[in-house]
Amino acid sequence: MRAATAYTFPMARVAILVASDRGAAGQRLDLSGEAIAVRCSAEGHDVVRREIVADDRATIAGTLANWADAHLADLIITTGGTGLTPRDVTPEATRDIAERDVPAIPLALAIAGLGKTPYAALTRGIAVTRGATLIVNLPGSPKAVEEGLDVLVPLIPHIAELLAGPHEHEPTEGRRQTEIQKPRSKAE
Repeated sequence: MRAATAYTFPMARVAILVASDRGAAGQRLDLSGEAIAVRCSAEGHDVVRREIVADDRATIAGTLANWADAHLADLIITTGGTGLTPRDVTPEATRDIAERDVPAIPLALAIAGLGKTPYAALTRGIAVTRGATLIVNLPGSPKAVEEGLDVLVPLIPHIAELLAGPHEHEPTEGRRQTEIQKPRSKAE
């Protein structure tokens, strides 16, 4: 039997970091960050911080580290800076402050995205943990953000529960985890 989670409505604390030179200069509306905020709030999560910074590796890394180290959020979602141009440095900044990789999240995002457009193969976003915070890079396109949230949003409650710890995985009832079940014959 699973222990009850300490989370109640809102289910998780989410922070949003937008990496955009033009957004930070006030020359572009923040449609992607807005899409994340609206979707997470609609799902019952608490959007605790939202900020736009220039595509600067040190600034992005510093912001992510400060937020994670302050236990500001269970999940930080970045948007922007995951493409192939020289100014797209969000994955590198995220890697700079990472403690552990979570490789299946970007894989799931890519697989879902490739079902909609071949351009999904060009994103370089990563997912990592730092302390009790998961950081996930999404592309800067509002449409790609919406598609990424379709993958990510169902995972958020469990992400928050796992990172809040402690969490022990109990063995399957009636057997030890190391026990190997032999296939049953047709006669059984």
